[in-house]
Amino acid sequence: MTDLTKIPVTVITGFLGAGKTTLIRHLMQNPQGKRLAILVNEFGTVGVDGDILKSCADENCPVENIVELANGCICCTVADDFIPTIEALMARPERPDHILIETSGLALPKPLLKAFDWPAIRSKITVDGVIALADAEAVATGRFAPDVAAVDAQRAADDSLDHETPLSEVFEDQIACADLVLLSKADLAGEAGLATARAVIEAEAPRPLPILPMTDGVIDPRVVLGLGAAAEDDLAARPSHHDGADDHEHDDFDSVVIDLPEVADIADLVARIERLAREQHALRVKGYVAVTGKPMRLLVQAVGERVRHQFDRPWGDAPRQSRLVVIAEHHDIDPGAIRTVLGA
Repeated sequence: MTDLTKIPVTVITGFLGAGKTTLIRHLMQNPQGKRLAILVNEFGTVGVDGDILKSCADENCPVENIVELANGCICCTVADDFIPTIEALMARPERPDHILIETSGLALPKPLLKAFDWPAIRSKITVDGVIALADAEAVATGRFAPDVAAVDAQRAADDSLDHETPLSEVFEDQIACADLVLLSKADLAGEAGLATARAVIEAEAPRPLPILPMTDGVIDPRVVLGLGAAAEDDLAARPSHHDGADDHEHDDFDSVVIDLPEVADIADLVARIERLAREQHALRVKGYVAVTGKPMRLLVQAVGERVRHQFDRPWGDAPRQSRLVVIAEHHDIDPGAIRTVLGA
């Protein structure tokens, strides 16, 4: 195969809750005549993002072209999961024109790019580009470290200290690996917030990068697809905190699945999730909730204390089961305390 016949793959990375799934839904609705396939890598065993995308399937991206790999980073399970999945997608009766990979919000992108060098798939696919989403409002307020000024002061005072928190390392690795950065939730950040977020990212980026604002996942697909970056051949330009390591660890983070009874008061549930962020340092909460007297399921997605919810579709024949995934740094995961706060 020549490069011209390789299937292009776009890797969409970004921190927890940055809007990756929303962007992919927009691309699905505006495929520019391309037949798409989507690979979703969840952190935790409940596939919320994949379920959301499957509900948007159409002739340009049928359900069978949407594949979930849950409870494991795809770059850690290359031979067992990633390569067979890619090969299965390429073996579809109608081969996809473009593959989108939504990484876990906790994933380091560079090890995934290295997986594209495996002989079994190198001649068949190429990384068209790495798109990093960054929550503009969060970046502008420095939420990737508990106290950015204090971290900087420690760095200046003692070079032997471990200055970087796991969250900041994930963020910086995603930016360093990107071909394009999208500042999501631009409407919430405002012009001043966007300017601050842009300055933060420009300071972290190892090379000049296009940085564009985006609201509700809406951006011209021609800006995102067709970059022709061949990122798998450009790894040296994408430095990582973990370069030189034999592998990488995800032990910094953990998740717990919480089953809940039906909820009568949505506002009370929102308040409990906000408490999780304050008291249990929850980074991300997502899942579906059954609300008393309502035939539709409630989709809940939270980043820190910012909680969003909406009724997305009827339960139908599916069991009315309320289930939330809570993600936090490993040392903060206390399943008992989390269940108590949520009233499970």
